[in-house]
Amino acid sequence: MQNFPRDRFDSIPHGMDRVGAHRAPERRGRRWMMIGWAALATVVIAGAGIAAVSVYNQRLQFEDVVPSASATPGPTAEPTLAPDVSVAVLNGTSTSGLASSAGEQLAAQGVTVGVTSNADTSDIEQTVVYYASADLEGAARGIAQLLPESEVRLSEQFGQEGMQLVVVLGADYAEAVAG
Repeated sequence: MQNFPRDRFDSIPHGMDRVGAHRAPERRGRRWMMIGWAALATVVIAGAGIAAVSVYNQRLQFEDVVPSASATPGPTAEPTLAPDVSVAVLNGTSTSGLASSAGEQLAAQGVTVGVTSNADTSDIEQTVVYYASADLEGAARGIAQLLPESEVRLSEQFGQEGMQLVVVLGADYAEAVAG
């Protein structure tokens, strides 16, 4: 190692962090601070990525979770019967003959039953009366009053298949009939 003579750059005035090529000594904890900032940036980036993927996959929705005070749940149409509209009754359980017995019960009450069949699945829990357009909501609510434990929902999917009113019987209806 070679020794050089001292010059003006070797003496650092008090209060200066840097003079020429000389630098002030590193502050204590500087490395831990850099590790902390890197960890924070990693967490923020990972969280933003997870949120973006959740929104993209429609698992995270930024809608009003708490209903407003002005929203009052309940029927929006008076329950009626529409004998001119045929109803399809589908069995969504493993109980055989449930759709035909429910169809007979509805027919005895004045409902026009068109089709009784099994649904695509047999693990439906809740009985639902689906209606294809808003003008059929009252008729759907009238049918729901005749079936214990049933809900009413708008579904354009059945309307596209040519069915205006569809009853999908669930396990709750099977239990109510059996008990």
